[in-house]
Amino acid sequence: MPEGRQPPRHIAIIMDGNGRWAKKRFLPRVAGHKRGLDAVREVVGACKEMGVGYLTLFAFSTENWRRPQDEVTFLMDLFLRALEHEVSKLHGNNIRLQVLGSRARFSAELCERIDRAEQKTAGNDGLVLSIAADYGGRWDIVQAANQLLQQGATEITEEALSRQLTMSWAPEPDLFIRTGGEQRISNFLLWQLAYSELYFTDLLWPDFDRAALEQAISSYWQRERRFGRTSEQLPEHLRRDKP
Repeated sequence: MPEGRQPPRHIAIIMDGNGRWAKKRFLPRVAGHKRGLDAVREVVGACKEMGVGYLTLFAFSTENWRRPQDEVTFLMDLFLRALEHEVSKLHGNNIRLQVLGSRARFSAELCERIDRAEQKTAGNDGLVLSIAADYGGRWDIVQAANQLLQQGATEITEEALSRQLTMSWAPEPDLFIRTGGEQRISNFLLWQLAYSELYFTDLLWPDFDRAALEQAISSYWQRERRFGRTSEQLPEHLRRDKP
């Protein structure tokens, strides 16, 4: 990392392209998901080494239940096995694991494994790795509003709603990355991405590695984050020289 440069505090990623990666190689889609897990390991390790505080990965959306049943079953099994084999490594590397989203459609075994993983890593104070599974940005906002109504709120403010969101404990993402060539947010962290810097790449997720992550962060460093202000109002250290 260049001297004097700080990484984004929070990076959020839509990991798109596993199925297409497999199809290009005449492999079943599940082979792409397996290879995608290797990419997750590499990116998590890179973020930890770079000093990123929060990494949020979109693994399974509320809309993904519409996929072929055999693929959904495989993804749920892959999630279960990943929790079984990866959590001890995460814990050994001082990484805290959080799983975002509704668990209503998960099996009892998967819910129990998630609870155990979160409890095991709860005391870690390094990188916070959040996995969004059966998550949707609209669902997140609706459940936050419903919680306020259940608490007797007669008015909903931005501040009150923000406190009820599933990631109320984390800073909003500085950098959003989507692989696979699509340029959409696709119902991911809709509220939280309001002022995030967006980065899209044609790389399919299984091909996304540390070098690709560094390229995304390099692009982020070229942005000037004004949050409604003018460049002249920014402190000197927040200004970015444009190429």
